[in-house]
Amino acid sequence: MATKTQSYAIIAVGGKQYVVREGERLVVDRVGAEEGKTFQPGVLFVGGDGKGQLAPSTSVTARVIGHVRGEKVRIGKRRPKSGYRRQTGFRAALSQIEIESIGAATKRAAAAPKAETKPAEPTSQQAVEKESASQPPRGYADFTVAEIGEKAKRWKREQLEAALQYERANANRKGAIAALESAIEAKQEKN
Repeated sequence: MATKTQSYAIIAVGGKQYVVREGERLVVDRVGAEEGKTFQPGVLFVGGDGKGQLAPSTSVTARVIGHVRGEKVRIGKRRPKSGYRRQTGFRAALSQIEIESIGAATKRAAAAPKAETKPAEPTSQQAVEKESASQPPRGYADFTVAEIGEKAKRWKREQLEAALQYERANANRKGAIAALESAIEAKQEKN
C-alpha cells in the first residue's frame, strides 16, 4: 500500500531556514509585512512524492497572523566580593506566520511544457540566421542568470545585443546584464 507524502518546502526567513508544509503555523523573526498581509519567503528546496527540486521555480505564500514578543531573557552580571551586580533583559521581536500554499508555479515553470513541443523545420538556413540575428536566442526568457553566463559565450554578437536589449527592457537582472556585457566585450576584443 503506497502512501502519498505531503509536499514540503524549505524556506528562508530572517536568515534562518525552516521546513514547512501547507497549513502549518510557525514563529519566526519579525517580518516587514503587516498583520493579515501575505508575503513570499525565499524558497530553497521543494520536495514531496519522492521528488525533490533544489532552487525551484515554485513559490511559497505565507500570511502574517500577528506580531508578538518572545519570552523575556534575563541577563545578570556580578563580580564576587565587590558588590557589583547588574541585571538587564531582552525580548525578541517575532511574527507568527501560516503557510497558505506551496507550489504556485511562476512563469518559468509554466513555460516549460511549451518548450517540449518540437518547432517546425525552417525552409532555409538564411531564414534561421536572420531570425537569430534580430532576436535573443530561443527560450531566453526562461534562462537563469547562471545559464545566461554559460551560454552567452557561444552566441553571436547580434544575439547578445538583442538579449541585452531584452534584459534591460523586461527582466533587468543585474547578473545577466553583466554577463551579456562581458560577452559582448570579449567578442569585440576578438575582432
